[in-house]
Amino acid sequence: MSSNGESSRLLIRDLAQLVSPSGSAAPLRGRALGDVDVIEDAFLLCESGRIAAVGSMRDLRPPEGEVEELDGRGLCAVPGLVDCHTHACFAGDRVDEFELRARGASYEELHAAGGGILGTVQATRSAGEEGLQAAVRRHRDWMLRTGTTTFEAKSGYGLDRNTELASLRAILREDGVPTWLGAHAVPPEFDDADTYLDFALTEVLPAAAQLAEAADIFLEEGAFSAEQARRYLTACRDAGLTIRLHGDQFTEQGAIPLAVELGTRSVDHLEATGDDGIRRLAESDVTGVLLPVSALFLSRPLPPARALVDAGAAVALATDFNPGSAFCESLPLACSLACTQLGLSPAEALTACTVNAAHVLGRAGRIGRLAVGYNADAVLLAAPDWRHLAYHLGGEIVSAVVRGGRLAWQR
Repeated sequence: MSSNGESSRLLIRDLAQLVSPSGSAAPLRGRALGDVDVIEDAFLLCESGRIAAVGSMRDLRPPEGEVEELDGRGLCAVPGLVDCHTHACFAGDRVDEFELRARGASYEELHAAGGGILGTVQATRSAGEEGLQAAVRRHRDWMLRTGTTTFEAKSGYGLDRNTELASLRAILREDGVPTWLGAHAVPPEFDDADTYLDFALTEVLPAAAQLAEAADIFLEEGAFSAEQARRYLTACRDAGLTIRLHGDQFTEQGAIPLAVELGTRSVDHLEATGDDGIRRLAESDVTGVLLPVSALFLSRPLPPARALVDAGAAVALATDFNPGSAFCESLPLACSLACTQLGLSPAEALTACTVNAAHVLGRAGRIGRLAVGYNADAVLLAAPDWRHLAYHLGGEIVSAVVRGGRLAWQR
């Protein structure tokens, strides 16, 4: 098959399986989280960037007109994966910090010593806008090769006006979904969090709101308090941004009650969430975004995914790709961890990083399913059974990626 993108019609035929979350609702929760439709010996027809038809090969009629064909024998198709929580806009690395942590230093100790988030700020500020865009492009390509066709990326490693806005522009130019994480940490030139928030909300928010789709804040001991988060998120919501929240990563500091009170789109991390937080989240419309790679990378307790799902909470799954606490761009690896460490089934993991993640990004009606009318984003797995997405731990399971009805990458 030609991959020059000239044709607007693509037929993927003779697939071993085609799999998609059932129904049309979003987000899926409870038993519905694990409901997927499986078509054996299947085809997928893409026209003008959208899915025109899916079904069994026995029902395929010869398409009229010019169409490119891709042989899917021995492969499975799943929806393009959606990474709804990344920090993909950064420069430099933190490999020295990684070595120190491997020798026993804790994340909190590194942060207090000027490492952690602030360790990336200087490199990111020094990169310039072209350097930031090149970094996002490189990271986007890494994600694409593991099946991610839609990614969110946050600012938050600039923490000054120019770099924060340059970060959001870089994310937009590389077709990411931009989130203004203006309250990621207090930069060194400010004495305290309140003074920094005065600056961020006055000097950065008006311009950030013209670029970003959402705003986020790190509510945690040593970062920002619940009251500071309320102030920041309320101002961002009033400026027209969807609001999200990093919460319960290390300690419970009131993140879930605040998320429910403000109606945030999501609360992300949840490693420290207890029984009351699980109950409150399950009773709300807030999606809990699970980030098992980060918990594993930092040797922290894992989020209570099984308890959340059984209680009826809506959950999504993401990588948390960042240079310090989750240097991993692979959603298939996150799916493996979800199944082996969090107690989710392969179907629940798939739904969590497709249609439920799409819901977090406000795109559940367009992406996250292989269904007629949806964007023609699909991942072809080099296996006869789609469950290899999670089963094949850290391996080269992705054979090809289709984005917008065109072959975007092929092994």
